[in-house]
Amino acid sequence: MRSIWNGSISFGLVAIPVKTYSATDRTSSVSFVRIHDKDGAPIQYRKICELDGQEVPNEEVGKGYQPPGDDTVVPITDEDLSRLPMPTAKTLSILSFVDPAEIDPLQLDKAYYLGPNGTSAVKPYALLREALEHHRKVAIGKVAMRGRETLAMLRAYDGALLMHTLLWPDQIRSADGIAPEAVKVRENEMTLAETLMDSLGALDPADLHDDYREAVEELVAAKLEGGAPATPDTSATSGARVIDLTAALEKSVRAARGGLPGADEEGAQDASVTPIRGRGPAGKKSAAKKPPARTAAPGKGSAGTTAGSRTAAKKTGAGKTSAGKSGTSRSDTGASPAAKTAADRSTTGKTTTKKQPRTKRTTKSTAS
Repeated sequence: MRSIWNGSISFGLVAIPVKTYSATDRTSSVSFVRIHDKDGAPIQYRKICELDGQEVPNEEVGKGYQPPGDDTVVPITDEDLSRLPMPTAKTLSILSFVDPAEIDPLQLDKAYYLGPNGTSAVKPYALLREALEHHRKVAIGKVAMRGRETLAMLRAYDGALLMHTLLWPDQIRSADGIAPEAVKVRENEMTLAETLMDSLGALDPADLHDDYREAVEELVAAKLEGGAPATPDTSATSGARVIDLTAALEKSVRAARGGLPGADEEGAQDASVTPIRGRGPAGKKSAAKKPPARTAAPGKGSAGTTAGSRTAAKKTGAGKTSAGKSGTSRSDTGASPAAKTAADRSTTGKTTTKKQPRTKRTTKSTAS
């Protein structure tokens, strides 16, 4: 790894020579080049002088400073800058050691690893790193890099010293007019929100990856092979439609705990039902054709009951055994309650003459 800045860390009477290395790599992020749509050729960026319209070579490009609200540009040379008092040009000057919670993450800019520069710097380097870890503090100082001075935070990280360049306080914009005013949050909503935060569990850095970059790489590979790019699957994408905050939080908690999403009332309303074959409209039509047969069945049952009653009446003279058989045959064929009553009464051994009037009344009642 190539160092990008060499200097020293200074606090009190202690000076630690260090080398600076970039701690982040942004080359893996997606980047595009500009091309001419007509022929696909890359477009070059040339430095053109606004005064004469001529292209300016890199060796003739200098620096200039334009005061705010003024159109005048003042030329500034490297010699002019070298004469400026800048004690932090080669030194990270530590001003104070503070608690990490005092630094707003909004101020964090770029990150750099600091390594000892030379064998004499190894012992004081390790001492500063151990002191920061043991005391649970971070160092705040100033350093000049790439021609400008900036704030810096120094902390121990993974056995090394890590320096974050910080934005100046006047570079942080205010949030006035952005945040909502006087919003009342109920206690149960707060409890659900905290429960959701706790149920999501720990974050594994190995699970973090750039989905967009992978999609772009697959798209490029498909185009190189001459095939059609794959259509992204958006079925799992849910609409950001929040009707009730409490219901949404409860649903999120269930999903985070491994519950079945979509089992609530709102999900049931959004679901669609596919009818089973044979139980759709065709099933209703076949059911509509059955009532005539069911209407005819009681009629036949009534006639059968009357005939059965008469047969049972005629066979009563033969004894209780005949009446019992008649009753059994009527019950097996699904006779009406009136027929069963007549058959049961015939088994009691009553005479045929007493049974005939009741059989006729039963027949009339059934027919009506």
